[in-house]
Amino acid sequence: MALIQGRFIDNIGRVYAIYTGGFLAFILLMAVLEQLGVGADTIGILFVAFTIAIYALIGWLSRTMEVDAYYVAGRQVPAVYNGMATAADWMSGASFVALAGGVYFGGYGYMAFIVGWTGGYVLVNSLMAPYLRKFGCYTVPDFIGTRYGGNLARLCAVIVLVVASFTYVTAQINATGTIAARALHIPFSYGVWFGLLGILLCSMLGGMRAVTWTQVAQYIVLIIAYLVPVIWMSNAQGFGLIPHFTYGEAAANMANFEAQYGLNPPAEAIPGLSVLTTPHTGPVGDYAEWKFITLALCMMCGTASLPHILMRYFTTPTVRSARKSVAWSLLFIFLLYFTAPALATLTKLQLLDPNLPTAIIGKPFEEVASLAWIQNWSSVGFLAIADQNADGILQLNEFFMRPDIVVLATPEIAGLPYVISGLVAAGGMAAAMSTADGLLLAIANALSHDLYYKMIDPKADTAVRLIVARILLVGIGALGALIASLQLTGILGAVAWAFCFACSGLFFPLALGVWWKRANRPGAVAGMAAGFIAGSLYLYYVYTGGAPWFGLDHLRFGIVGMAVSLVAMVVVTLLTPAPDEEIQRMVEETRVPTGPAILSDKH
Repeated sequence: MALIQGRFIDNIGRVYAIYTGGFLAFILLMAVLEQLGVGADTIGILFVAFTIAIYALIGWLSRTMEVDAYYVAGRQVPAVYNGMATAADWMSGASFVALAGGVYFGGYGYMAFIVGWTGGYVLVNSLMAPYLRKFGCYTVPDFIGTRYGGNLARLCAVIVLVVASFTYVTAQINATGTIAARALHIPFSYGVWFGLLGILLCSMLGGMRAVTWTQVAQYIVLIIAYLVPVIWMSNAQGFGLIPHFTYGEAAANMANFEAQYGLNPPAEAIPGLSVLTTPHTGPVGDYAEWKFITLALCMMCGTASLPHILMRYFTTPTVRSARKSVAWSLLFIFLLYFTAPALATLTKLQLLDPNLPTAIIGKPFEEVASLAWIQNWSSVGFLAIADQNADGILQLNEFFMRPDIVVLATPEIAGLPYVISGLVAAGGMAAAMSTADGLLLAIANALSHDLYYKMIDPKADTAVRLIVARILLVGIGALGALIASLQLTGILGAVAWAFCFACSGLFFPLALGVWWKRANRPGAVAGMAAGFIAGSLYLYYVYTGGAPWFGLDHLRFGIVGMAVSLVAMVVVTLLTPAPDEEIQRMVEETRVPTGPAILSDKH
């Protein structure tokens, strides 16, 4: 297996060039089949089935029983490919499926997600990634447990990791269920289990090695799927082939149309669906600027605290590679995030602009109700139109849509060939699956390595450790699918909670663990426990109807958690003895960008 892996690393560029060419050829084949009369449903199923089969094949070929390969991909991943894998890990269902929908309905305020998630990588690069790679750990709790010493600190890190990652993974399984429900014409509650099956096929046998090479393949699919519809719409609407710099006029036109049609609230709300009721030209409401800043800050610090992202930088050959791979990650992430606002704007214009053949607002209600895409999305409960004022004309406040489907529905809204809808569905599935793979692996690895091996059975051999990891992977995935099927919150909401949980409990113990030699075990435990509990209690308070403090709603509870965590960690650290000289020297060595890892890869 080592020989195969070596040959693969040597030929990795050629392998993925062939893969990309094959995928483009598959798209052309689907386009030809559509022209020959093959039904849209068949094309959608072929897209989803083909891509999942490819990911499963990569997962099978990457299977391993080696600890290093399973936990950190043998630390052999080149920087550029680790950047692609990290971008895929990052381009979750929230980023691909829900982010543009948030901008579509929420406008300015939701740009904070883009600022926070992208800016978070500056923190990852400057505060975390190179130093954790230099440390040489397998997992984030592994760093906490070794840096501060003792099982209590390790256990606290495991608890925060599991809660944050599990909250996040339910959002990804939610996204796979949404896509599968539409592409395969099955109920959402069945779609989440179909998505889970694909996720497990990618990660169960090969661990981090399988997930890494699958995520590279998934990034190629998702970025093609995201860019094609935007470029197509922009060209059709006269904004050129690169809309990122020219869609300002589209935004101005959209604002005019919104004012023309009115942004009145609906007479009767439809549960689970949203309607345009607020202008999007700038800050709206009390604490608007403060809400933007605090949401962006939670997303930034959450980015630098999420274990499944930090784990990616444990897979590079050197500390230098870890730093370079962060830069590549930013580039690959930028391609999608820079496109999301353009997609939201151009899609909305397709519905509002009476000069475009796809416009539906202001058209006779019966004419709109007969459109195939309206019927298709209505049939699975993701869209509705309601003539609430009985005038026979569809008003802006009578068109209801689930925000999570804006990207998926865009090709149909724009009247593009159905092959593009199939491509977008495949891209959305790739985005959700890649993140879910990383999250499930982070949870299972933390529980198997840090809880089972480090705390319960330190003498367990390799086979037992990997079997435990795989059993946990399946069990946690099944529980995540069950929770996702209940649809307790939208995709973006669940993701924001995950980031807030992570930064409440882990941000300062991680950052100060690298940058403050004086930080000790009691301080770290106090910081993790107090921050996590305070943030969770505030979330419960706000979510059950409590009045938010200074505009800090349930999407921003990480601000409360981080503040409490920092104060608790600093105060308790200063009131208790400093770490011993060995720990302090280890912290100093961690900051040196060259040299071998501090911990042995056999730890």
